Amino acid sequence: MNYRNAKYIDETRIYCEIEHPIYGWIPYTLDPADTDMTINNDDLLAAMSLAGDVAAYIPPTQAELDAIVAQEVRYQRDIKLVTEVDPVAGNALRWASLSAEQQATWAKYRQDLLDITTQSGFPNTIVWPTKPQ
Repeated sequence: MNYRNAKYIDETRIYCEIEHPIYGWIPYTLDPADTDMTINNDDLLAAMSLAGDVAAYIPPTQAELDAIVAQEVRYQRDIKLVTEVDPVAGNALRWASLSAEQQATWAKYRQDLLDITTQSGFPNTIVWPTKPQ
């Protein structure tokens, strides 16, 4: 089996591209836990071992891990803005029916969500604001 661009993506799995007889070069992950034998992983791993051209696994840096967590936190924050704040603050009739105190509470909640990224523990330690009732 022909492969190219093989590299470890963690301690056990190898990402590569394989040459499929119908589709040409396609992405493939060689995973020892994979039970699907459409592709014979043992043969593929043997070919890679023989060639000795699999790039070593390089673990992500803390900055890279933090960037992933930060992206997820922002995503969760954005979901809260869309599903919790926008139906209230973005609906003129609903917003007008709230008291000034309720509007201030919702405005503060929205701002607190936006300010998540400025918390001292961001992105690994987040204190989510409480949604108004």
